[in-house]
Amino acid sequence: MNSSSVHSSGYDLSFKILLIGDSGVGKSSILVSFISNLVEDLTPTIGVDFKIKAFAVGGKRLKLTIWDTAGQERFRTLTSSYYRGAQGIILVYDVTRRETFTNLSEVWSKELELYSTNQDCVKMLVGNKVDRDSERAVSREEGLALAKELGCLLFECSAKTRQNVESCFQELALKIMEAPSLLEEGSTAAVKRNVLKQKHEPQVSKNGGCCS
Repeated sequence: MNSSSVHSSGYDLSFKILLIGDSGVGKSSILVSFISNLVEDLTPTIGVDFKIKAFAVGGKRLKLTIWDTAGQERFRTLTSSYYRGAQGIILVYDVTRRETFTNLSEVWSKELELYSTNQDCVKMLVGNKVDRDSERAVSREEGLALAKELGCLLFECSAKTRQNVESCFQELALKIMEAPSLLEEGSTAAVKRNVLKQKHEPQVSKNGGCCS
């Protein structure tokens, strides 16, 4: 596991986001594209990885801890615990591979229902690889229908061109902030972090010297 550094010295809200879906749909590529503005061909995730992104949206400074899970079945028991406490869950499919879309309703939505501990968590369907539109096997209309059925938002994006990648996370964060219980959780996490940070910072006395 690793995390990118948070450039902000503080934040107002802290949320946990989970990326799930079949292997090869581009979960890691979407994450790297969002975190670093780079486009990379990545090897499949083994187990679980995470990265941290600090950015501002809706007038708030946010810290997102985004967990990238392996899509292979042999890692399912390992990744199930990472659903716990997530305020946002992104279900990713490849618009050029119909089975990855079918598995959202047949596999991944059932796992989400089984393992998610947060009733109010915001769910989003993301259809990746729209840059290969000529190879499309899943229409936007089908995506919208499934999103309605599962009570999710829908975004289509391309990790390769970065089309809509940032918008996905911004919209997800805004929807999380609209839920009072999730907003409270995010605020509590931020307050705890800022209190801990203050405890570990040297105190400055009135005469300009430092005291521990």
